[in-house]
Amino acid sequence: MSNRPLSSALLACGLLLPAVLTAQGPGIPPSTRQQFPADPKASVPVVSQLMRSTTSELADVVTRFAADQAALQRRYDGNDSPVQRRRMRAFFTAWREQLVAHDFERLSQEGKVDYVLLDNHLRYQLDLMTREERQLAEVTPLLPFADTLLALHEARRDLLSINGQQAARTLAIVTLQVDSLRQLLEPSPARASGDSARASRAAAPRVSRTAGNRAAERLDRIRATVGQWYRFYSGYDPMFTWWAANPYQKLDEAMRRYAQTIRQRVVGIQGANAAPAPGGGAGAAPTPPRNAAAANEPIIGDPIGAEGLAMDLRHAMVPYTADELIAIAEREYAFNENEAKKAARQMGFGDDWKAAMEKVKNAYVEPGRQPDLIRDLANEAEAFFGKHDWVTIPALAREDWRMEMLSPERQRVSPFFLGGENILVSYPTNDMTDEEKMMSMRGNNPHFSRATVFHELNPGHHLQGFMTARYNPHRRLFNTPFWNEGMALYWEFFLWDHDFHVRPEDRLGALAWRMHRSARIVFSLSFHLGKMTPEQCIEYLVDKVPFERANSEAEVRRSFNGSYSPIYQAAYMLGGLQLRALYKELVMSGRMKEREFHDALYRGGPMPIAMVRARVAGTPLTRDGAAPWRFAEQLPPHRPFPVR
Repeated sequence: MSNRPLSSALLACGLLLPAVLTAQGPGIPPSTRQQFPADPKASVPVVSQLMRSTTSELADVVTRFAADQAALQRRYDGNDSPVQRRRMRAFFTAWREQLVAHDFERLSQEGKVDYVLLDNHLRYQLDLMTREERQLAEVTPLLPFADTLLALHEARRDLLSINGQQAARTLAIVTLQVDSLRQLLEPSPARASGDSARASRAAAPRVSRTAGNRAAERLDRIRATVGQWYRFYSGYDPMFTWWAANPYQKLDEAMRRYAQTIRQRVVGIQGANAAPAPGGGAGAAPTPPRNAAAANEPIIGDPIGAEGLAMDLRHAMVPYTADELIAIAEREYAFNENEAKKAARQMGFGDDWKAAMEKVKNAYVEPGRQPDLIRDLANEAEAFFGKHDWVTIPALAREDWRMEMLSPERQRVSPFFLGGENILVSYPTNDMTDEEKMMSMRGNNPHFSRATVFHELNPGHHLQGFMTARYNPHRRLFNTPFWNEGMALYWEFFLWDHDFHVRPEDRLGALAWRMHRSARIVFSLSFHLGKMTPEQCIEYLVDKVPFERANSEAEVRRSFNGSYSPIYQAAYMLGGLQLRALYKELVMSGRMKEREFHDALYRGGPMPIAMVRARVAGTPLTRDGAAPWRFAEQLPPHRPFPVR
């Protein structure tokens, strides 16, 4: 093996370009992280100041509701069983009846804020259950046996005595149902041609590709629940084990094959990708979740339509239609593209901002040096904030964050670093393909990273989590991406306006993300409106945003894989714009100082930005909340950089 440094070896084989930067990146002095504050007392708050912090009369009410909701969700854990749904609907309804009976007018503004937030949460949970029930009805033709199997789990949760012979009979009957349904979708080879095959297919349940994907995922969850139910008794109850061992193994295999058939015949996922993860068997561990990204499966998603988007936007207290929000995003994109052309001209590329972006992406650091870069960028951002009196970053919040590396599997879904108390760094590992390595290094170059490290750490997600745990923690129940992601993105706007990005390369790095957030609104809402397919979303990102194709695909995959709410991706820029409008209303008008304003955002706790406005600006509230706030008409202009 050669003794050459890794960077030289990679350069020789074409994996690194000559533009590779040193570990510190451009203009960032070598640094190490401060390991301990010079004065340990600086991280300890003044007790008397904490005692004077105000809260809401309904804080304990919200805390009690959240605890009760979590307790019931743990107790009724048969996912989407009739028993679970009835109990949770009754719970939300009863709580809303109790809340409505309270004297709203006697509450303080903070109390009214909590009243509106809790009522908004309750109404949304009930609305969500109605939407989910419609979705369940769409997959019932493929899973008519679902409630029968979930009833076994609910009986165990009710601590009912088990009859092994009866349980075995139930398993055997359901196995016949599962096999019969699978055969309708997948005729046997002997009937692969002729009228009998056509008749068999004609009798098969007819559902959409989206509903089929939903059915396969639900079947995976039911299979895992039945496995949990079986393992509770297996070996501990001799008679149950004697009767049920063989029927359970047959049912588990039948469900596994049926899920694979649904994915192949209804969803269109072919080959090994359609197979669920192995599981089941008498002593098997719970079935692990499928890794669609690792299997390179097609992206399906589950669009909720204009009505569903309107419901989610109502819950977020955003008084715009999806089409209006897309128009707002397109206006933001136009500003970003114009600024990108300015930076490209400064770099000698004329108006070809995409070519300028290519140069920026090729300025990556060598393998192994990305943690040093992220450390130094975090230090640079904190030092910049330290020069100004914009926001309180407690000493402990500067000390307690940590760093870990993202696995290759997670990078397929999250190609850029993630943040909070623990910043997760995305960069290649030795077992990635050459293409994957280049995609990761180029996509996580120093200029892109410089524009978002503070988004993830201080004063972004880490400071948010730090303050949320210490001020009005009961409001964690009301967390929304418009607050969580919107506030972190707001700081990107803020630092742009305050000349954090002076060099054209750094401005392009910041603009890449702003273009990305504009594009997120367009592609995610368009998908749920039925105007774009996942493939079209990927092509849109490749055209509009200077990300690598694999990173664009990962972005679309994580947007529609069910781990994020339908409006989550739109909330980044929209939440940031809401806070910009509020900054103009309160700070630019002279009503509040910058530090006072920003500290109030953190100490109020997470909530829709319209309610942040209500508590910080003191806008009038009724039981139904605040009057609709058309924030987009009140935005301050973005600061354009002068043409040089």
